This record gives sequence, structure tokens and C-alpha cells, in this order.
Amino acid sequence: MAIVPEGMIADILTREASFDAVEKVFAAMAAGDAYNFPVVREAIGHEDALYGFKGGFDRAGGVLGLKAGGYWPHNLERRGIINHQSTVFLFDPDTGRVKAMVGGNYLTALRTAAASSVSIRHLARKDAKVLGMIGAGHQAKFQLRAAADTHRFEKVIGWNMHPEMLPGLAEVAEEIGLPFEAVDLPGMAEADVIITITSSFAPTLLAEHVSPGTHLACMGTDTKGKQEVEAALLGRATVFCDEVAQSVSIGEAQHAVAAGLIAEGDITQIGAVINGTHAGRTSADEITLFDGTGVGLQDLAVAASIVETALAQGTATVVPL
Repeated sequence: MAIVPEGMIADILTREASFDAVEKVFAAMAAGDAYNFPVVREAIGHEDALYGFKGGFDRAGGVLGLKAGGYWPHNLERRGIINHQSTVFLFDPDTGRVKAMVGGNYLTALRTAAASSVSIRHLARKDAKVLGMIGAGHQAKFQLRAAADTHRFEKVIGWNMHPEMLPGLAEVAEEIGLPFEAVDLPGMAEADVIITITSSFAPTLLAEHVSPGTHLACMGTDTKGKQEVEAALLGRATVFCDEVAQSVSIGEAQHAVAAGLIAEGDITQIGAVINGTHAGRTSADEITLFDGTGVGLQDLAVAASIVETALAQGTATVVPL
């Protein structure tokens, strides 16, 4: 069994490797070669923690496993460690024997950013110049860096419920050579691509804030009741997702479907665009929206890439079974 601890992941995993792994597994999902298992999530009645499991099997990639972890809301203030904690376990699909244990925290940040950047690469207009960011927390910085890899953006604009956090996002924009401007929500009409990455339970971005031709990557809604954008926006857009079942149950689409603005059949897996079985964007004025809820197969694909690299480098700890 190979062990790659959390402290080694940042030196092994690149944005490019994350993008490639997520793109391939989305394609496998749409082709029917990979599927996710039902998600288990529980409030454990201790430390106000939420704990659960996401897993799946990618027949095309030969990857089987699960991510175990969750959210401990008091970690940062009480222990000085991040609130989200997770570990990925990989198994040999031929025998069921455990293959690897991989730290899942940094991995989760990069795979989430990779998912939105895959959608931007495949659905945003090729001439997109202005990147809009809704949210300025820890994950927003990963999103910004990954998005900047996909297009030759000329400017970043940002809005956050707590504007005092925006300078942190501005620092990342400066780091990658892009000017940054804080805007109010109507100012998002300037953006060609908008990433939403908040934990909101009420919509902040409205349909009137979005211009024709915009691509949106909605990455914060992953729980029943959460909502970042107005449901009417999905009614105006061509909607894509990582997995349809999650999109309509815990993603942005839950609200639009409940309101009768779209139906489950109106939502397309992003993997179909990657595979070429769906045209994706068909006009310069079309609004496209990716509803990214996060699936276990993303974690497994990226973890498998980490293990492969660590073994090749000789940096993984190998324990006999």
C-alpha cells in the first residue's frame, strides 16, 4: 500500500495534473464508464462536525475508492488547523485490496478548481477577457489561479459579502499578472466568465447582473438549501453539471427545477461536451452555466494521479500488506 500524506501533496500535485484527471473522469462519467456511489453525510453529534463518504468506480481509469472526511467548524479557532478534513483511499478493482491512502485536503481544493476550469475551457467564449469572482475565501484563490490557465484574461473583477476579504483575492490576481477591481453586483455585467464560490443560502447574483454570452461556474452550492444565483438565471442559460442527480438535488439546479424553470432533462453532463456528444456553446450570445456540486470520482481521479507521481518519484511510503 502506498501512503502519500497531506504534507507532501502540494509538492506533487499540479494544477495541470488536476485538470487532466478531472477532465478525463468527467468524460468517463458521460460515456457510462464511471459512476459515483450514493453519498453518505452525517452530523455525528460531536464537535458540531459533519462527516461522510464519497466514492465511485472508474472502469476506464481502473480507479476504485472513496474519500472519507467532513467539516469540523471549530478546528481553526481551537486547534489552528483547517475546518475541512479528508483522506482518500484507493483499492484494486480486480481484487478489492487497498492500494493507497492519500491526504485529501489540498487535493480537494485543486480538484474543485479544476472542475470549474474544465467548464471554462470547454464552454466560455474563446475571446473572454474579463473574469468575475463572487466570493473571496480560501477556495476562491484556487479558483482564480485555475481559471487564469484557461484563457488570456485581461482583468479580474470581484465581489464578496465581506469586502474586507477582497485584498487577498487582489494579491492572487497581481501574482498572476492581472489587474483587479472590486465591483458591486451589477458590475458583474462586465464579466465574460463568472465563478461563484460562496456558502450562501440565498441568491446574491441575479439574472439582471449577467450579460449575454457569459459563462458561469457555480461551485459553492453542494447541499440542499444552498443557493448562490437566482433561479431565473438557470432558466435563461444552457445548464451543464458534473452529475445530474446531484445537480437537481443539492446543486443550483434544485431551485430552478422546483420553480419549474428547467427540468432534469434540460441539464447536460460536462463530460458530453468533452466527448463531443454535445455541442456545448452554440452562439456568442448564449449564457452557459456549470453547476459544480463535487463528486467522489473527482477526488479519486486526482488521488490516483498523485499516487502515480509519488511512486515514480520514490516519495511515497510503501507499506507491505
